[in-house]
Amino acid sequence: MSNEKLEFIGIGKAYPGVQALKDIGFTADSGRVLALLGENGAGKSTLLKIMSADQRADEGCIILNGCEVHFHSPHAAIMAGISVIYQERQLIPGMSVMENIFLGALPRTKFGLLDKARLRRESKEIIDKFGLDIDPAELVGRLSVAYQQMVEIMKAYRRNSSVIAFDEPTAPLTDAEITILFNLIRQLRDEGKIIIYVSHRLKEVFEITDEIVVLKDGRLVTKLVTAETDEQALIKAMVGRDIGDTYASLTRNEERGEVLLEVENLVTDSVRDVSFKLHRGEILGFAGLVGAGRTEVARALFGIDKILSGQIRLDGKPVNFKSPKDAIDAGIALCPEDRKEQGLVLWRSIRDNVCIPIMNQLRKGPFFDKNAREKVAQSAIAQYSIKTPSSDKLVMELSGGNQQKVILGRWTSDKLDTKILILDEPTKGIDVGTKAEIYQIVCDFAKQGIGVIFISSELTEVIGISDSIIVMHNGHVTGQVPRENATEESILALAMLE
Repeated sequence: MSNEKLEFIGIGKAYPGVQALKDIGFTADSGRVLALLGENGAGKSTLLKIMSADQRADEGCIILNGCEVHFHSPHAAIMAGISVIYQERQLIPGMSVMENIFLGALPRTKFGLLDKARLRRESKEIIDKFGLDIDPAELVGRLSVAYQQMVEIMKAYRRNSSVIAFDEPTAPLTDAEITILFNLIRQLRDEGKIIIYVSHRLKEVFEITDEIVVLKDGRLVTKLVTAETDEQALIKAMVGRDIGDTYASLTRNEERGEVLLEVENLVTDSVRDVSFKLHRGEILGFAGLVGAGRTEVARALFGIDKILSGQIRLDGKPVNFKSPKDAIDAGIALCPEDRKEQGLVLWRSIRDNVCIPIMNQLRKGPFFDKNAREKVAQSAIAQYSIKTPSSDKLVMELSGGNQQKVILGRWTSDKLDTKILILDEPTKGIDVGTKAEIYQIVCDFAKQGIGVIFISSELTEVIGISDSIIVMHNGHVTGQVPRENATEESILALAMLE
Protein backbone atom coordinates (compact mmCIF):
# COMPACT_ATOMS: atom_id res chain seq x y z
CA MET A 1 0.00 0.00 0.00
CA SER A 2 1.33 3.44 -0.92
CA ASN A 3 2.24 5.91 1.81
CA GLU A 4 0.87 9.21 0.55
CA LYS A 5 0.28 12.44 2.42
CA LEU A 6 -1.75 15.61 1.91
CA GLU A 7 -0.73 18.64 4.01
CA PHE A 8 -2.53 21.94 4.51
CA ILE A 9 -0.17 24.64 5.81
CA GLY A 10 -1.40 28.04 7.03
CA ILE A 11 -4.38 28.21 4.65
CA GLY A 12 -6.23 31.53 4.77
CA LYS A 13 -9.13 32.90 2.73
CA ALA A 14 -11.21 36.06 3.11
CA TYR A 15 -14.32 37.36 1.34
CA PRO A 16 -15.74 40.88 1.69
CA GLY A 17 -16.74 41.16 5.35
CA VAL A 18 -15.98 37.50 6.16
CA GLN A 19 -12.78 35.67 7.17
CA ALA A 20 -13.67 32.22 5.80
CA LEU A 21 -10.41 30.48 6.79
CA LYS A 22 -7.48 31.50 9.00
CA ASP A 23 -4.20 29.61 9.46
CA ILE A 24 -5.62 26.14 8.75
CA GLY A 25 -3.01 23.40 9.06
CA PHE A 26 -3.33 19.62 9.31
CA THR A 27 -2.27 16.42 7.53
CA ALA A 28 -4.37 13.71 5.88
CA ASP A 29 -2.67 10.33 5.39
CA SER A 30 -3.29 7.55 2.91
CA GLY A 31 -5.12 4.48 4.14
CA ARG A 32 -7.23 6.54 6.55
CA VAL A 33 -10.60 8.29 6.35
CA LEU A 34 -10.45 11.81 7.81
CA ALA A 35 -13.68 13.57 8.77
CA LEU A 36 -13.88 17.33 8.30
CA LEU A 37 -16.48 18.64 10.77
CA GLY A 38 -17.87 21.98 11.81
CA GLU A 39 -21.01 24.06 11.86
CA ASN A 40 -22.36 25.57 8.64
CA GLY A 41 -20.05 28.44 7.80
CA ALA A 42 -17.07 26.87 9.59
CA GLY A 43 -15.09 26.82 6.35
CA LYS A 44 -15.28 23.15 5.30
CA SER A 45 -16.56 23.71 1.76
CA THR A 46 -14.19 26.64 1.24
CA LEU A 47 -11.24 24.42 2.15
CA LEU A 48 -12.38 21.72 -0.30
CA LYS A 49 -12.78 24.32 -3.05
CA ILE A 50 -9.25 25.59 -2.45
CA MET A 51 -7.91 22.02 -2.53
CA SER A 52 -9.67 21.38 -5.87
CA ALA A 53 -8.68 24.79 -7.35
CA ASP A 54 -12.28 26.02 -7.56
CA GLN A 55 -10.99 28.90 -5.44
CA ARG A 56 -7.56 30.29 -4.56
CA ALA A 57 -6.22 30.69 -1.04
CA ASP A 58 -5.02 34.12 0.07
CA GLU A 59 -2.35 32.56 2.29
CA GLY A 60 -0.66 29.22 2.87
CA CYS A 61 0.00 26.23 0.65
CA ILE A 62 -0.96 22.62 -0.03
CA ILE A 63 1.69 19.88 -0.16
CA LEU A 64 0.94 16.55 -1.82
CA ASN A 65 3.47 13.78 -1.26
CA GLY A 66 6.20 16.24 -0.30
CA CYS A 67 5.69 18.61 -3.24
CA GLU A 68 3.96 21.99 -3.02
CA VAL A 69 1.12 22.07 -5.56
CA HIS A 70 -0.44 25.01 -7.37
CA PHE A 71 -3.34 24.27 -9.72
CA HIS A 72 -4.47 26.83 -12.30
CA SER A 73 -7.83 25.08 -12.77
CA PRO A 74 -10.05 22.34 -11.29
CA HIS A 75 -9.10 20.16 -14.28
CA ALA A 76 -5.43 20.47 -13.33
CA ALA A 77 -6.27 19.35 -9.78
CA ILE A 78 -8.17 16.35 -11.16
CA MET A 79 -5.23 15.42 -13.40
CA ALA A 80 -2.96 15.58 -10.34
CA GLY A 81 -5.21 13.04 -8.59
CA ILE A 82 -7.56 15.20 -6.50
CA SER A 83 -11.31 14.64 -6.81
CA VAL A 84 -14.04 16.36 -4.81
CA ILE A 85 -17.62 15.12 -4.86
CA TYR A 86 -19.70 18.15 -3.95
CA GLN A 87 -23.31 18.31 -2.74
CA GLU A 88 -24.18 20.04 -6.03
CA ARG A 89 -24.04 17.42 -8.74
CA GLN A 90 -21.63 18.11 -11.61
CA LEU A 91 -23.18 15.92 -14.28
CA ILE A 92 -24.53 16.43 -17.80
CA PRO A 93 -28.19 15.31 -17.68
CA GLY A 94 -28.50 14.84 -21.45
CA MET A 95 -25.60 12.38 -21.56
CA SER A 96 -25.63 8.71 -20.60
CA VAL A 97 -24.36 7.24 -17.34
CA MET A 98 -21.30 5.76 -19.07
CA GLU A 99 -20.50 9.05 -20.84
CA ASN A 100 -20.64 10.91 -17.52
CA ILE A 101 -18.47 8.34 -15.76
CA PHE A 102 -15.79 8.68 -18.45
CA LEU A 103 -16.28 12.39 -19.09
CA GLY A 104 -12.99 13.85 -20.31
CA ALA A 105 -11.50 10.41 -20.94
CA LEU A 106 -13.87 8.73 -23.40
CA PRO A 107 -12.22 5.64 -24.95
CA ARG A 108 -11.44 5.90 -28.67
CA THR A 109 -10.83 3.43 -31.46
CA LYS A 110 -7.55 3.56 -33.42
CA PHE A 111 -9.41 5.71 -35.94
CA GLY A 112 -10.31 8.30 -33.25
CA LEU A 113 -13.97 7.32 -33.03
CA LEU A 114 -15.82 6.72 -29.77
CA ASP A 115 -15.33 3.08 -28.72
CA LYS A 116 -18.88 2.46 -27.48
CA ALA A 117 -18.35 -1.24 -26.76
CA ARG A 118 -15.36 -0.55 -24.53
CA LEU A 119 -17.12 2.41 -22.91
CA ARG A 120 -20.12 0.26 -22.03
CA ARG A 121 -17.98 -2.67 -20.85
CA GLU A 122 -15.72 -0.63 -18.58
CA SER A 123 -18.66 1.40 -17.20
CA LYS A 124 -20.53 -1.81 -16.45
CA GLU A 125 -17.51 -3.12 -14.51
CA ILE A 126 -17.56 -0.02 -12.27
CA ILE A 127 -21.35 -0.13 -11.86
CA ASP A 128 -21.17 -3.82 -10.89
CA LYS A 129 -18.43 -3.04 -8.38
CA PHE A 130 -20.89 -0.65 -6.73
CA GLY A 131 -23.63 -3.30 -6.81
CA LEU A 132 -26.05 -0.94 -8.56
CA ASP A 133 -28.83 -1.77 -10.98
CA ILE A 134 -28.17 0.96 -13.56
CA ASP A 135 -28.10 0.68 -17.33
CA PRO A 136 -24.85 2.31 -18.56
CA ALA A 137 -26.76 3.74 -21.54
CA GLU A 138 -29.48 5.40 -19.41
CA LEU A 139 -29.56 9.19 -19.50
CA VAL A 140 -28.35 10.66 -16.21
CA GLY A 141 -31.22 13.16 -16.23
CA ARG A 142 -33.69 10.30 -15.90
CA LEU A 143 -32.07 8.87 -12.77
CA SER A 144 -33.20 9.58 -9.22
CA VAL A 145 -31.23 12.12 -7.20
CA ALA A 146 -29.63 9.26 -5.24
CA TYR A 147 -28.48 7.45 -8.36
CA GLN A 148 -27.14 10.67 -9.84
CA GLN A 149 -25.03 11.05 -6.72
CA MET A 150 -23.73 7.50 -7.18
CA VAL A 151 -22.73 8.38 -10.76
CA GLU A 152 -20.68 11.29 -9.36
CA ILE A 153 -18.90 8.89 -7.02
CA MET A 154 -18.27 6.37 -9.81
CA LYS A 155 -16.82 9.18 -11.93
CA ALA A 156 -14.29 10.00 -9.20
CA TYR A 157 -13.55 6.31 -8.71
CA ARG A 158 -12.84 5.87 -12.44
CA ARG A 159 -10.23 8.64 -12.32
CA ASN A 160 -8.19 6.54 -9.86
CA SER A 161 -7.59 9.69 -7.79
CA SER A 162 -5.14 9.52 -4.89
CA VAL A 163 -7.24 12.07 -2.92
CA ILE A 164 -11.03 11.78 -2.84
CA ALA A 165 -13.13 14.19 -0.79
CA PHE A 166 -16.83 13.54 -0.15
CA ASP A 167 -18.96 16.59 0.72
CA GLU A 168 -22.17 15.36 2.39
CA PRO A 169 -22.38 12.36 0.02
CA THR A 170 -25.17 10.50 1.85
CA ALA A 171 -27.74 13.32 1.93
CA PRO A 172 -29.79 11.90 -1.00
CA LEU A 173 -29.03 8.19 -0.38
CA THR A 174 -31.10 5.40 1.15
CA ASP A 175 -29.70 3.20 3.92
CA ALA A 176 -28.96 0.45 1.36
CA GLU A 177 -27.11 2.92 -0.86
CA ILE A 178 -25.18 4.29 2.12
CA THR A 179 -24.04 0.74 2.92
CA ILE A 180 -22.77 0.38 -0.67
CA LEU A 181 -20.99 3.74 -0.44
CA PHE A 182 -19.34 2.93 2.89
CA ASN A 183 -18.12 -0.41 1.57
CA LEU A 184 -16.56 1.41 -1.36
CA ILE A 185 -14.95 4.03 0.89
CA ARG A 186 -13.44 1.26 3.02
CA GLN A 187 -12.11 -0.39 -0.13
CA LEU A 188 -10.59 2.89 -1.31
CA ARG A 189 -9.05 3.39 2.13
CA ASP A 190 -7.56 -0.11 2.07
CA GLU A 191 -6.15 0.59 -1.42
CA GLY A 192 -4.20 3.49 0.10
CA LYS A 193 -6.31 6.46 -0.98
CA ILE A 194 -6.46 9.67 1.04
CA ILE A 195 -10.15 10.08 1.96
CA ILE A 196 -11.66 13.31 3.32
CA TYR A 197 -15.26 12.97 4.47
CA VAL A 198 -17.54 15.93 5.25
CA SER A 199 -20.82 15.19 7.03
CA HIS A 200 -23.15 16.60 9.66
CA ARG A 201 -24.32 13.10 10.57
CA LEU A 202 -22.20 12.17 13.57
CA LYS A 203 -23.36 8.55 13.48
CA GLU A 204 -21.75 8.23 10.04
CA VAL A 205 -18.55 9.88 11.24
CA PHE A 206 -18.09 7.26 13.95
CA GLU A 207 -18.95 4.46 11.52
CA ILE A 208 -16.65 5.31 8.62
CA THR A 209 -13.79 7.59 9.75
CA ASP A 210 -10.43 7.11 11.47
CA GLU A 211 -9.62 10.73 12.33
CA ILE A 212 -11.56 13.96 12.79
CA VAL A 213 -10.60 17.58 12.12
CA VAL A 214 -12.96 20.16 13.64
CA LEU A 215 -13.25 23.68 12.23
CA LYS A 216 -15.12 26.61 13.81
CA ASP A 217 -15.49 30.10 12.37
CA GLY A 218 -12.75 29.38 9.83
CA ARG A 219 -10.19 28.19 12.36
CA LEU A 220 -8.86 24.78 13.33
CA VAL A 221 -10.23 23.73 16.73
CA THR A 222 -8.75 20.24 17.13
CA LYS A 223 -7.73 17.01 15.43
CA LEU A 224 -8.92 13.80 17.09
CA VAL A 225 -8.72 10.04 16.69
CA THR A 226 -12.31 8.89 16.08
CA ALA A 227 -12.06 5.86 18.37
CA GLU A 228 -10.84 8.07 21.24
CA THR A 229 -13.71 10.59 21.34
CA ASP A 230 -17.51 10.64 21.62
CA GLU A 231 -20.49 12.52 20.22
CA GLN A 232 -20.86 15.02 23.06
CA ALA A 233 -17.18 15.99 22.89
CA LEU A 234 -17.47 16.53 19.14
CA ILE A 235 -20.58 18.67 19.48
CA LYS A 236 -18.89 20.82 22.12
CA ALA A 237 -15.84 21.26 19.88
CA MET A 238 -18.00 22.26 16.89
CA VAL A 239 -20.51 24.49 18.66
CA GLY A 240 -18.30 25.82 21.43
CA ARG A 241 -20.78 24.78 24.09
CA ASP A 242 -22.55 21.71 25.39
CA ILE A 243 -26.04 21.74 23.82
CA GLY A 244 -27.19 18.91 26.09
CA ASP A 245 -30.26 16.90 25.20
CA THR A 246 -31.51 18.90 22.22
CA TYR A 247 -35.10 17.68 22.32
CA ALA A 248 -35.57 17.72 26.11
CA SER A 249 -34.50 21.37 26.26
CA LEU A 250 -37.06 22.58 23.69
CA THR A 251 -39.74 24.99 24.86
CA ARG A 252 -42.85 23.40 23.34
CA ASN A 253 -46.43 24.39 22.76
CA GLU A 254 -48.47 22.41 25.29
CA GLU A 255 -51.89 23.58 24.07
CA ARG A 256 -53.27 22.39 20.75
CA GLY A 257 -56.12 24.36 19.21
CA GLU A 258 -59.03 23.31 17.04
CA VAL A 259 -58.64 21.33 13.84
CA LEU A 260 -57.00 23.54 11.22
CA LEU A 261 -56.56 21.14 8.30
CA GLU A 262 -58.49 17.98 7.43
CA VAL A 263 -57.36 15.67 4.65
CA GLU A 264 -59.71 12.86 3.67
CA ASN A 265 -58.91 10.02 1.24
CA LEU A 266 -56.43 12.10 -0.75
CA VAL A 267 -55.43 10.50 -4.05
CA THR A 268 -52.84 11.77 -6.55
CA ASP A 269 -50.66 10.02 -9.11
CA SER A 270 -48.26 9.21 -6.25
CA VAL A 271 -50.38 8.68 -3.08
CA ARG A 272 -53.68 6.98 -2.26
CA ASP A 273 -56.29 7.25 0.49
CA VAL A 274 -54.23 9.59 2.68
CA SER A 275 -56.23 10.96 5.62
CA PHE A 276 -55.14 12.99 8.65
CA LYS A 277 -55.93 16.06 10.76
CA LEU A 278 -53.67 18.95 11.76
CA HIS A 279 -54.56 21.16 14.74
CA ARG A 280 -53.57 24.76 15.39
CA GLY A 281 -50.26 24.83 17.25
CA GLU A 282 -49.49 21.19 16.45
CA ILE A 283 -46.28 19.79 14.97
CA LEU A 284 -47.37 16.80 12.90
CA GLY A 285 -44.45 14.64 11.80
CA PHE A 286 -44.33 12.55 8.64
CA ALA A 287 -42.00 9.52 8.65
CA GLY A 288 -41.30 6.77 6.15
CA LEU A 289 -38.62 5.28 3.97
CA VAL A 290 -37.49 6.87 0.71
CA GLY A 291 -40.37 6.80 -1.77
CA ALA A 292 -43.05 6.50 0.92
CA GLY A 293 -44.97 9.49 -0.46
CA ARG A 294 -44.34 12.13 2.23
CA THR A 295 -43.05 14.80 -0.17
CA GLU A 296 -45.87 14.00 -2.59
CA VAL A 297 -48.47 14.76 0.12
CA ALA A 298 -46.77 18.11 0.71
CA ARG A 299 -46.78 18.89 -3.01
CA ALA A 300 -50.51 18.11 -3.24
CA LEU A 301 -51.32 20.33 -0.24
CA PHE A 302 -49.31 23.17 -1.78
CA GLY A 303 -51.10 23.01 -5.13
CA ILE A 304 -48.18 21.56 -7.11
CA ASP A 305 -49.46 18.03 -7.82
CA LYS A 306 -52.97 17.48 -9.16
CA ILE A 307 -55.46 15.91 -6.73
CA LEU A 308 -57.43 13.13 -8.41
CA SER A 309 -59.91 12.54 -5.58
CA GLY A 310 -60.44 13.16 -1.88
CA GLN A 311 -61.08 16.35 0.02
CA ILE A 312 -59.05 18.99 1.84
CA ARG A 313 -60.71 21.32 4.36
CA LEU A 314 -58.98 24.38 5.78
CA ASP A 315 -60.69 25.95 8.81
CA GLY A 316 -63.60 23.62 8.09
CA LYS A 317 -64.11 24.85 4.53
CA PRO A 318 -63.35 22.75 1.41
CA VAL A 319 -60.42 24.06 -0.64
CA ASN A 320 -59.10 23.13 -4.07
CA PHE A 321 -55.74 24.72 -4.86
CA LYS A 322 -54.92 24.87 -8.57
CA SER A 323 -51.47 26.36 -7.99
CA PRO A 324 -49.00 27.24 -5.21
CA LYS A 325 -50.26 30.84 -5.40
CA ASP A 326 -53.72 29.62 -4.33
CA ALA A 327 -52.16 27.80 -1.39
CA ILE A 328 -50.05 30.81 -0.38
CA ASP A 329 -53.09 33.11 -0.55
CA ALA A 330 -54.90 30.67 1.77
CA GLY A 331 -52.05 30.77 4.30
CA ILE A 332 -50.07 27.63 3.43
CA ALA A 333 -46.29 27.83 3.10
CA LEU A 334 -43.78 25.22 1.93
CA CYS A 335 -40.06 24.87 2.62
CA PRO A 336 -39.17 22.25 -0.02
CA GLU A 337 -36.84 19.28 0.28
CA ASP A 338 -34.27 20.66 -2.15
CA ARG A 339 -33.81 24.24 -0.96
CA LYS A 340 -31.23 25.10 -3.62
CA GLU A 341 -33.15 23.89 -6.67
CA GLN A 342 -36.73 24.44 -5.49
CA GLY A 343 -36.69 26.89 -2.60
CA LEU A 344 -34.27 29.71 -3.38
CA VAL A 345 -33.15 31.99 -6.19
CA LEU A 346 -29.46 31.42 -5.49
CA TRP A 347 -28.08 34.26 -7.61
CA ARG A 348 -30.30 36.87 -5.92
CA SER A 349 -29.83 38.58 -2.55
CA ILE A 350 -31.19 37.66 0.85
CA ARG A 351 -33.52 40.64 0.57
CA ASP A 352 -34.93 39.51 -2.78
CA ASN A 353 -35.47 35.95 -1.57
CA VAL A 354 -37.18 36.93 1.67
CA CYS A 355 -39.54 39.33 -0.11
CA ILE A 356 -40.67 37.00 -2.94
CA PRO A 357 -44.19 36.16 -1.59
CA ILE A 358 -45.02 39.75 -0.68
CA MET A 359 -43.58 41.75 -3.58
CA ASN A 360 -46.97 43.18 -4.55
CA GLN A 361 -47.42 44.49 -1.00
CA LEU A 362 -44.07 46.28 -1.18
CA ARG A 363 -44.88 48.52 -4.14
CA LYS A 364 -44.98 52.29 -4.03
CA GLY A 365 -46.82 53.15 -7.19
CA PRO A 366 -45.17 51.39 -10.14
CA PHE A 367 -41.94 50.85 -8.17
CA PHE A 368 -40.88 48.69 -5.23
CA ASP A 369 -40.49 50.44 -1.89
CA LYS A 370 -36.78 49.94 -1.21
CA ASN A 371 -37.05 50.90 2.45
CA ALA A 372 -39.98 48.55 3.06
CA ARG A 373 -38.11 45.65 1.40
CA GLU A 374 -35.03 46.34 3.51
CA LYS A 375 -37.12 46.44 6.68
CA VAL A 376 -38.63 43.02 5.91
CA ALA A 377 -35.18 41.56 5.15
CA GLN A 378 -33.58 43.00 8.30
CA SER A 379 -36.44 41.62 10.38
CA ALA A 380 -35.77 38.10 9.04
CA ILE A 381 -32.01 38.46 9.53
CA ALA A 382 -32.49 39.54 13.15
CA GLN A 383 -35.26 37.05 13.98
CA TYR A 384 -33.35 34.01 12.70
CA SER A 385 -29.77 35.19 13.39
CA ILE A 386 -28.79 34.85 9.72
CA LYS A 387 -25.01 35.27 9.50
CA THR A 388 -24.40 37.93 6.86
CA PRO A 389 -22.73 41.34 6.57
CA SER A 390 -25.81 42.73 4.79
CA SER A 391 -29.11 41.85 3.11
CA ASP A 392 -27.36 42.36 -0.26
CA LYS A 393 -25.37 39.14 0.12
CA LEU A 394 -26.18 36.53 -2.52
CA VAL A 395 -27.98 33.49 -1.12
CA MET A 396 -25.59 31.14 -2.97
CA GLU A 397 -22.77 32.49 -0.76
CA LEU A 398 -24.54 31.49 2.48
CA SER A 399 -24.07 28.24 4.40
CA GLY A 400 -26.84 25.62 4.21
CA GLY A 401 -28.18 26.53 7.63
CA ASN A 402 -28.41 30.21 6.79
CA GLN A 403 -30.07 29.40 3.47
CA GLN A 404 -32.72 27.45 5.37
CA LYS A 405 -33.24 30.41 7.69
CA VAL A 406 -33.80 32.66 4.66
CA ILE A 407 -36.66 30.39 3.56
CA LEU A 408 -38.16 30.42 7.06
CA GLY A 409 -37.87 34.21 7.11
CA ARG A 410 -39.70 34.39 3.80
CA TRP A 411 -42.80 32.60 5.12
CA THR A 412 -43.04 34.19 8.55
CA SER A 413 -43.13 37.88 7.59
CA ASP A 414 -45.76 39.85 9.51
CA LYS A 415 -47.19 40.78 6.08
CA LEU A 416 -48.23 37.15 5.56
CA ASP A 417 -50.96 35.29 7.42
CA THR A 418 -49.25 31.89 7.49
CA LYS A 419 -51.57 29.28 9.01
CA ILE A 420 -49.75 26.10 7.97
CA LEU A 421 -46.02 25.67 7.48
CA ILE A 422 -44.85 22.55 5.65
CA LEU A 423 -41.20 21.74 6.32
CA ASP A 424 -39.73 19.04 4.05
CA GLU A 425 -36.31 17.83 5.32
CA PRO A 426 -35.62 21.25 6.91
CA THR A 427 -32.33 20.20 8.55
CA LYS A 428 -30.77 18.24 5.68
CA GLY A 429 -27.10 19.16 5.41
CA ILE A 430 -27.24 21.38 8.51
CA ASP A 431 -24.90 21.18 11.49
CA VAL A 432 -25.96 20.14 14.99
CA GLY A 433 -25.86 23.64 16.46
CA THR A 434 -28.07 25.13 13.75
CA LYS A 435 -30.37 22.10 13.96
CA ALA A 436 -31.01 22.90 17.62
CA GLU A 437 -31.85 26.49 16.63
CA ILE A 438 -34.26 25.36 13.92
CA TYR A 439 -36.00 22.89 16.25
CA GLN A 440 -36.76 25.74 18.67
CA ILE A 441 -37.88 27.98 15.80
CA VAL A 442 -40.34 25.25 14.75
CA CYS A 443 -41.66 24.97 18.30
CA ASP A 444 -42.04 28.76 18.39
CA PHE A 445 -44.15 28.58 15.22
CA ALA A 446 -46.45 26.10 16.98
CA LYS A 447 -46.70 28.40 20.02
CA GLN A 448 -47.98 31.13 17.66
CA GLY A 449 -50.83 28.82 16.63
CA ILE A 450 -49.31 27.82 13.29
CA GLY A 451 -49.90 24.22 12.26
CA VAL A 452 -46.59 22.61 11.28
CA ILE A 453 -46.12 19.57 9.04
CA PHE A 454 -42.58 18.28 9.67
CA ILE A 455 -41.18 15.77 7.15
CA SER A 456 -37.85 14.12 7.94
CA SER A 457 -35.90 10.99 7.05
CA GLU A 458 -34.11 11.07 10.41
CA LEU A 459 -36.27 9.06 12.81
CA THR A 460 -34.64 10.50 15.93
CA GLU A 461 -35.47 13.99 14.67
CA VAL A 462 -39.08 13.37 13.66
CA ILE A 463 -39.75 11.60 16.99
CA GLY A 464 -38.00 14.32 19.01
CA ILE A 465 -39.75 17.31 17.44
CA SER A 466 -43.28 16.10 16.59
CA ASP A 467 -46.40 15.99 18.75
CA SER A 468 -47.74 13.12 16.65
CA ILE A 469 -46.28 11.15 13.74
CA ILE A 470 -47.95 9.98 10.53
CA VAL A 471 -46.09 6.98 9.07
CA MET A 472 -46.29 6.22 5.35
CA HIS A 473 -45.25 3.36 3.10
CA ASN A 474 -45.57 3.06 -0.67
CA GLY A 475 -47.92 6.03 -1.03
CA HIS A 476 -50.36 5.38 1.81
CA VAL A 477 -50.62 5.91 5.57
CA THR A 478 -49.80 2.85 7.66
CA GLY A 479 -50.31 4.38 11.10
CA GLN A 480 -50.20 7.38 13.42
CA VAL A 481 -48.21 7.41 16.67
CA PRO A 482 -48.22 10.06 19.44
CA ARG A 483 -44.76 11.24 20.51
CA GLU A 484 -44.99 9.66 23.95
CA ASN A 485 -45.44 6.21 22.39
CA ALA A 486 -43.02 6.64 19.50
CA THR A 487 -39.79 4.64 19.24
CA GLU A 488 -37.52 4.10 16.25
CA GLU A 489 -38.55 0.44 16.25
CA SER A 490 -42.28 1.18 16.22
CA ILE A 491 -41.96 3.79 13.47
CA LEU A 492 -39.77 1.52 11.33
CA ALA A 493 -42.23 -1.36 11.73
CA LEU A 494 -45.03 0.84 10.36
CA ALA A 495 -42.76 2.25 7.64
CA MET A 496 -42.22 -1.24 6.27
CA LEU A 497 -45.84 -2.37 6.66
CA GLU A 498 -47.56 -3.11 3.35
